[in-house]
Amino acid sequence: MPGAPGAIHGHFDKAVNMDEQTVDILNRVLPILLLLFLGYWTRRSGFLREAVVGGLQKVVVNLALPAVLFLSFLQVELKLAYVAIFVTIFLLCVVLYVVGRPLGARLAPEHPYFPFMMTGFEYGMLGISLYGSAYGLEKLGHIAVIGLGHEFFIWFVFLPLLLRARDGRQRPSDLIRSFLSAPVILAILAGIGLNLLGLKDVLPVWPVTGGVVATLEFLGNLTAPLILLIVGHGIQLDRAGLGGAARVVAARLSLLIPVALLLNAVLIRGLLGLEKGFETAVFTLLILPPPFIIPLFMRQDMPDEKRYVNNALMLYTVVTVAVFVVYFALNP
Repeated sequence: MPGAPGAIHGHFDKAVNMDEQTVDILNRVLPILLLLFLGYWTRRSGFLREAVVGGLQKVVVNLALPAVLFLSFLQVELKLAYVAIFVTIFLLCVVLYVVGRPLGARLAPEHPYFPFMMTGFEYGMLGISLYGSAYGLEKLGHIAVIGLGHEFFIWFVFLPLLLRARDGRQRPSDLIRSFLSAPVILAILAGIGLNLLGLKDVLPVWPVTGGVVATLEFLGNLTAPLILLIVGHGIQLDRAGLGGAARVVAARLSLLIPVALLLNAVLIRGLLGLEKGFETAVFTLLILPPPFIIPLFMRQDMPDEKRYVNNALMLYTVVTVAVFVVYFALNP
């Protein structure tokens, strides 16, 4: 039959490509799962003490994460269209908090911190590591742009509300001082500023600055593995509180997964016409758990509420990883 060998070869090539794609997906997802499991093992076995993990977390928050964000904003191509993303994500976070108040009164009236669990995303300690591990550190510019509006929401809306719930009214000057002294924020602002000055191509090749950029790249490479180890170390579920935690996860994801798909179709792909990487970044951000800072800044005289929040964060983290793995398999 004429053309039959070509058809056979065509089917064979497609099968080979599918196998290669499957292997590539597996090889990118497996390190995420193994590092999380390794972190979990370090806690269960007592291999790493809490103090050591706390030190590693300081390295991530103050050195590795600022390094990777600085380089991402230095190297990303800044466009006017990104302003629309910034505003949209910021307003989305505000709306989620507003929606969380009546929703909390209905679903979890005994938990005053439920509204805080409905907004904000663990962008730094989970989003960057998942996205960078799966799609490559060179693609972090996508989720860096998507997460910028979220960072401003966390510092200027979420944290003040959280502190007011704990201590009462906060002075704006204290919040601004904290914002401008945070290593992550300083790194983002520095990266954007040097990018706007047109220095993104010359800094890596100039004397001294080239060495500094190379050092930051080394530090940035630590981000994903260290974060995944830390997150895995912290996974500890209280079976007695799984029901309440599951309500938080179900309420958020049932709302945010459709929102992510809608934003990608209408804003990212439709109105702005941006590349696929921004769609994967939007989805990754919106499936993340609430910020891990909630237990740190909540009232300490509410042990049951703190246990509820910690349980919800850990369960949400496990579900997020599972959802992300499935999404990445469908969108490699």
